[in-house]
Amino acid sequence: MKRILGIGNALVDIMTLIEGDYILQEFNLPKGSMQLVDIETSRGIKSATAIFPRTYTSGGSAANTIHGLSMLGADTGFIGSIGRDDTGDFFENDMKKAGVNTHLIRRDSVTGTAVALITRDTERTFATHLGAAVELSPDDLGPPLFGDYDILYLEGYLITDFKVIEAACRFARENKMLIALDLSSYNVVEGFLDQFKEIVEKYVDILFANEQEAKAFTGLEPEKALTVLSELSEIVILKVGAEGSLVKSKDELIKVSAFPVNCIDTTGAGDLYAAGFLYGFARDLNLEKCGILGSLMAGKVIEIVGARMDKEKFNEIKNEIVPILEDK
Repeated sequence: MKRILGIGNALVDIMTLIEGDYILQEFNLPKGSMQLVDIETSRGIKSATAIFPRTYTSGGSAANTIHGLSMLGADTGFIGSIGRDDTGDFFENDMKKAGVNTHLIRRDSVTGTAVALITRDTERTFATHLGAAVELSPDDLGPPLFGDYDILYLEGYLITDFKVIEAACRFARENKMLIALDLSSYNVVEGFLDQFKEIVEKYVDILFANEQEAKAFTGLEPEKALTVLSELSEIVILKVGAEGSLVKSKDELIKVSAFPVNCIDTTGAGDLYAAGFLYGFARDLNLEKCGILGSLMAGKVIEIVGARMDKEKFNEIKNEIVPILEDK
């Protein structure tokens, strides 16, 4: 089974169920968006929402994917930057508990947090203070970190520090690793389009995108965007929400349906889709089965609040994927 290394922003998610939209309005947070905030604003939001139910989980896009892969039984590692604080300890312990081999650099800055404000319509709005997460540098990387792995998984948010993502890709290539990238957010794609195009064209073997991200990258609607993206990457996965996903390689185009579920919170759907897909890919399953596993994982995570499912939920998932793995 292929081994998978993730690199991304190491954050702790604070999942908060709020009543009404007044908190969003008070802090000028567009509903459904991911906004970067300074430490003072982050503290203000946490204080203003202290009366609402909240849960803490280690988070960050790539970290969510790697956590899910590890809980499924894959051999994984994660590189990130955290603070020398209790929040950093929480992140590290949570990842290790899942079986992830952590490669974490400690900083004097606070560990990054993402306050997820979830309204009754299940929409979530993130107020993210990156803190120590963005202090990862090329100097923190190097060939030894990549030597034990077969696939490198990157979150698109890393594109804001081009030198880091480029160095990671270069070390991965030197180690003959496959490189998978999730575009992560349409507004990030819009803001760093040239950098994304360079990384995708030069390095990426497996590309994950949703409709908005694909349109931001190509300017085209889903099916045409998929054609363009497949000319740049060997395998492209286009997630189309409740309609499922499209998986395209040079030789085939596969439509994968979404699983019928009771949606509670869409946080982590894309991250866990990638976990399911890469788990199948690591086991050398065909692309259709990889897509089915991705769809299954995405469906399971939106039935809970937050992007981290517990051991009981993963035991349920493992039982459900046995027939998929055994079906020839």
